[in-house]
Amino acid sequence: MSERVYLSLGSNLGDREANLASAITALNTFHEIRHIQSASFYESEPLYNTDQPTFLNTVVSLETDFTPFQLLDAIRHVEQLLGRPPSREKNMPRTIDIDILCYGTAVIETEELTIPHDDLVNRRFVLVPLNELNPDLMIPVWNQPVKTLLTLCPDTSQVRKHRLEKNA
Repeated sequence: MSERVYLSLGSNLGDREANLASAITALNTFHEIRHIQSASFYESEPLYNTDQPTFLNTVVSLETDFTPFQLLDAIRHVEQLLGRPPSREKNMPRTIDIDILCYGTAVIETEELTIPHDDLVNRRFVLVPLNELNPDLMIPVWNQPVKTLLTLCPDTSQVRKHRLEKNA
């Protein structure tokens, strides 16, 4: 059975736009993934380790026949394909980072995977693009729509819509 899933994508190394676009394209190569929709790209400052480049973030929605753990494996494959090392320190610069935010109405808490993502409600760089895609999406566990969670978000960092540079 197909499920609606929301993923957060971020990049702050190399060609950030190309990294996000390549990740979306790579996800689309799996026949178990369909109907990918992307929010705009947003600029955001790093939250925890601030001594690194600015991030470019987006959120995508998709339909999938993958189980949550199969989807996690597919995401890890895409991240490695785009140059992310299999293991790295948390909150360090990266070419690509993909997190599962929501998987239908599933609630999962294991050492390997937590759905909905446990920091979703504390990150403007996730909530702003998620609100663009689906402001009325009810987030399991918090049982609030995205638009409400955004107004309650304790993160006060700047999240600005990214402007594509035009070649002269």
